[in-house]
Amino acid sequence: MTSPKSAVPPPAGPSLTIAQARRIAIAAQGLHRPPASTGGSVTAAALVKLVRRLGLLQIDSVNVLARAHLMPVFSRLGSYDTALLDRVAWPATSRGERHRALVETWAHEASLVPVETMPLLRWKQQQLATRWERHARRLRAQHPGVIEEIVDIVRDLGPRSAGEIEAELQERAHQPRRGQAGWWEWSATKQACEFLFGTGVFAVARRRGFERLYDLSERVLPPEIIATPTLDPADAHRALVAHAATAFGIATATDLADYFRLPVAGARRAVAELVEAGELQPVAVDGWREPAYRHRDARLPRAVDGAALVSPFDPLVWFRPRDERLLDFHYRIEIYTPAAKRVHGYYVLPLLIGDRIVGRFDLKADRATGRLLVPAAWREPGVPTGPDLTVRAAGVLRSLADWLGLGEIVVAETGTWAQDLRGVLGGPAR
Repeated sequence: MTSPKSAVPPPAGPSLTIAQARRIAIAAQGLHRPPASTGGSVTAAALVKLVRRLGLLQIDSVNVLARAHLMPVFSRLGSYDTALLDRVAWPATSRGERHRALVETWAHEASLVPVETMPLLRWKQQQLATRWERHARRLRAQHPGVIEEIVDIVRDLGPRSAGEIEAELQERAHQPRRGQAGWWEWSATKQACEFLFGTGVFAVARRRGFERLYDLSERVLPPEIIATPTLDPADAHRALVAHAATAFGIATATDLADYFRLPVAGARRAVAELVEAGELQPVAVDGWREPAYRHRDARLPRAVDGAALVSPFDPLVWFRPRDERLLDFHYRIEIYTPAAKRVHGYYVLPLLIGDRIVGRFDLKADRATGRLLVPAAWREPGVPTGPDLTVRAAGVLRSLADWLGLGEIVVAETGTWAQDLRGVLGGPAR
């Protein structure tokens, strides 16, 4: 494709209301209708199809409710067996490798992506290699040959955690085990493993609990992916922007850049090329200062009637400037905010009903007692009160509790929606 002479966005085309833009975006994300599954009928094929549509699932270590990569599937498909996701991302045995459809890498942040996306992200691995080279030099200076020895260990022994690699290093060097004085520190082992993972030498073969087991990429990725030539960064950016535009439906160039954490200048060039190719259509959205772009396949439903809790790491809400512009929703995750300064709670999930965020709930899975705790429940300002909306919100919470295997929902007294929800779901926390 011949690149346009300028990456300056072309003049805006047709005009859309903000309500129309919301419906396009919600439909593109697969949140325009209630999840179909209530009994775990989701198949591995349906799950992989969804991830290919979204482009990725962000991974995060927080496990107050459910792991970050698990929630977007539930929000869109309903109750499903999370073992399906484990099988297509982290096969338990080498014989399961042929069923691997998803793989870990750095994409938005740490993410699961379809295996076929990996060649599009090699530029990011090369970028990380350059960015982290100073750290690698320091490791090599402090521990000569250790990075190469770590690669040899994994090559010889197969998938291993950083802790297991550390133990093997100590064994080979006749060093004391961890817990005794020794030259080799856990942090240095982990840094080396993460350097090798981020730069594409290692991949994550499996997880044990939430612990990564590293292996050589050539033994994790399918041979055809390994053999795919590395794309020029501009071509990779264009393909990734096209993926992001499919997932977002309608977005600004800045929105599209954030999806796979692309350089904004590269994303703008890709947008201009995709407009020239007819894949993106410039549009003007009421109230948006930046030009917007609608993917040619994006639907504009007459109405959307979904109902879903979305995690803080869900693509619908992960880019906070877009939340305010598209959803009229100010959202901040407050995990790292001191408790006394939190406004809505520790781990707060927005509730989307139709084309509007109508509330947000602080949620916690108390697995020891089998309860879904709701320490705070808030109705968004301006959302009309009424029993129908409360009943629907309660139904979403019940579905979540059922999926998590929690038999009771306990709503505390905090928040503008707490009293009404307790009237439907039960009394305050005991």
